[in-house]
Amino acid sequence: MALNENQKNEFVDAYTKALLASWSSDEYAARLESDPRAALAEVGLDLPADATIVVTRGAAEVSSEGDAQGRLDNQVALYEAGLESGRFEFHMPSTPQIDTSELDVDELAGIAGGGIYCCCCPCCCCG
Repeated sequence: MALNENQKNEFVDAYTKALLASWSSDEYAARLESDPRAALAEVGLDLPADATIVVTRGAAEVSSEGDAQGRLDNQVALYEAGLESGRFEFHMPSTPQIDTSELDVDELAGIAGGGIYCCCCPCCCCG
């Protein structure tokens, strides 16, 4: 069953909430593993009572498109397939690692914004 645009947006919103919650809360991530139906309902994704729910956690797979939109489209397709079959698969990539190391002075100078612009003509206020 293909989702209409509104249904797709509702699914993407709920899936995104689940993904962010699993990254920011160890408790939510544990509930997603132990009771995925209840954890997904918490973020607005209610699934049929007789549905089989499979949650896969791990490294983000590289889609043929090679981008986040491609992976999201794959997840939407899995959800649509679940509506047909009763078996829902949710891929939850591992929490992205952010480099929080400090920049040294030379690195900071290399990325600093702004600049000094000099032109050969004096501006009209310089006389």
